Amino acid sequence: MLTQLSRYWWVIALRGVVAILFGIIAFSQPTTTLVALVWLWGAYAIADGVCALFASVRAAEQGRNWGMLLLSGLCGIVAGIIAFAWTGITALVLLYLVAAWAIVTGILEIAAAIGLRQIIEGEWLLGLSGVLSVLLGVALIANPRAGLVATVWMIGVYALLFGVTMLALAFRLRTLGHPSVPHSTTA
Repeated sequence: MLTQLSRYWWVIALRGVVAILFGIIAFSQPTTTLVALVWLWGAYAIADGVCALFASVRAAEQGRNWGMLLLSGLCGIVAGIIAFAWTGITALVLLYLVAAWAIVTGILEIAAAIGLRQIIEGEWLLGLSGVLSVLLGVALIANPRAGLVATVWMIGVYALLFGVTMLALAFRLRTLGHPSVPHSTTA
C-alpha cells in the first residue's frame, strides 16, 4: 500500500502547489473585487476537490478506504460550483461558505490521518493540514464582520500553510516509496 501511496505523491504535491498559488494571489491582490474573490476561491475549491476525487479513485482501485477522500472531493466541487453560480454573493455568505468548507474538509483530513497512522510515517502532516482547515473555519465564523482584506489575508495564510504541509507530505511519500539503495563496498 505504501508503494501505491508513494506512486501518486504528485497528486498531493499538486494540491499543495495549487494552495500555495492561491495564497500568493490572495496576498498580492487584497483589494480584489468580491466577484473575482468568489471565482478565485471557487476555482481553488474545485481543483482541490478534483485532486481529492482522483485520490479516492486510486484508493478504491487498491481496495483501501476511499470514502473520506470521496466526500472531501465532492464537498470541494459542490462548494466551488455554488461559488460560481452565485457570483453576486455577499462577503458574509462567502465567509460562511469558506468556513463550512474548511471545517468539513479539515475534519475529514484529520480522520484520514488517523486512518493512515498505522500505514505511513508522517501522517501527522495530513492531520496538521486538517487542524489548519478547522482553525480557519472557526476563525472565520468567530470574526464574521472582518473586512474583506482581512478575510482574504486569513484565507491566504491558511492556503500557504496548507500548501506547504501538503508538499511536505507529498515529498515524504515520494521518499518512502523510493528508499535509497545501500552502496556496496569492495574490499
